[in-house]
Amino acid sequence: MGVTERTVHARWAGGLRSVVDAGGFEVVSDEPASVPGGTDTGPQPTELFLASVASCFTTAMAYSASKRNIALSGLRVDVTGHYAGPSFDALRIDVHADAPEGAELDKLVEAAKRVCYVTRTLAAPPEMTYVVNPPEAPSGAEAGRSGSAAG
Repeated sequence: MGVTERTVHARWAGGLRSVVDAGGFEVVSDEPASVPGGTDTGPQPTELFLASVASCFTTAMAYSASKRNIALSGLRVDVTGHYAGPSFDALRIDVHADAPEGAELDKLVEAAKRVCYVTRTLAAPPEMTYVVNPPEAPSGAEAGRSGSAAG
């Protein structure tokens, strides 16, 4: 059985800083010092969002190349978000690679579009539910007995 859910945990660390536990890794998010309450100790949440797109698409490119036995070198993915008020209204994903080139790179990009979870999620946004003060989930050994496989 595959993973059916994934959860990250963020805790407020004062000002506009958050510390996120993501798969056992700590990720800090903050706002620039120019924003009241920001201390510039980490990337902004919107930068982390763009980083999610860029890192997932990079991984999807590498995975797709590997599955097709295509030599991939010099891969870089740049993601730019265009602001429209308090949200992005457009994302541009620039894929750079030394190899492959041309039509072969185009085909690899198409394959990566099919396997990148983040861009696929953005293409068909999920329903969002907000639950205030939910009951605590089981922790430790109890959580391990409750079901889904790790991934």
